[in-house]
Amino acid sequence: MDSSSTRRRSSRDKLYEAAVTLIAEQGFSATTVDEIAERAGVAKGTVYYNFKSKTELFEELLRYGVGLLTASLREAADETEQRGGTKVEALDAMIRAGLVFIGRYPAFTQLYVAELWRTNRAWQSTLLVVRQEAVAVVETVLREGVERGELSEEIDVPLTAAALVGMVLVAALDWQAFQRERSLDDVHGALSLLLHGRVSGRRD
Repeated sequence: MDSSSTRRRSSRDKLYEAAVTLIAEQGFSATTVDEIAERAGVAKGTVYYNFKSKTELFEELLRYGVGLLTASLREAADETEQRGGTKVEALDAMIRAGLVFIGRYPAFTQLYVAELWRTNRAWQSTLLVVRQEAVAVVETVLREGVERGELSEEIDVPLTAAALVGMVLVAALDWQAFQRERSLDDVHGALSLLLHGRVSGRRD
């Protein structure tokens, strides 16, 4: 990557970070391009050099953030596969990867979850696309688990994948907001019990 591309990537990253923090704090409508530029430490013209509008910046922010999450989930699944782990172990590793991501980017996660519930946004179609990209990674692992006989054929794969992603998102946000004294291992351990179906106390 040449120096100009590196500088542009750096500027975009600063703008993403500034935008997600400001929008999470005060909402999309209340956040101005001037504020984003000031928070990012760049000139206002830099915003429009990289993005045509504030809406485009936000759409790209969604793609960027969910892209990072999707990559981390896929990497966790691939690493488990490479060491010969089961698909259930891959799902467990993906849960941990999701928690690590959310711990690193809590403002983005909070914003992403909030936007999922709104239906009148200009970027709704973009949000649905990137949401499906993340869920599809989990769907793939679930389907492979069913094919290998590790998981029940009765599983509704799309709904189960969405439920697993939702479980991680909501549990992690609750952890970050209300249970900060808990460690990553604590939260992962609790969700791992749910994944393995051991909440009832049965030990088959």
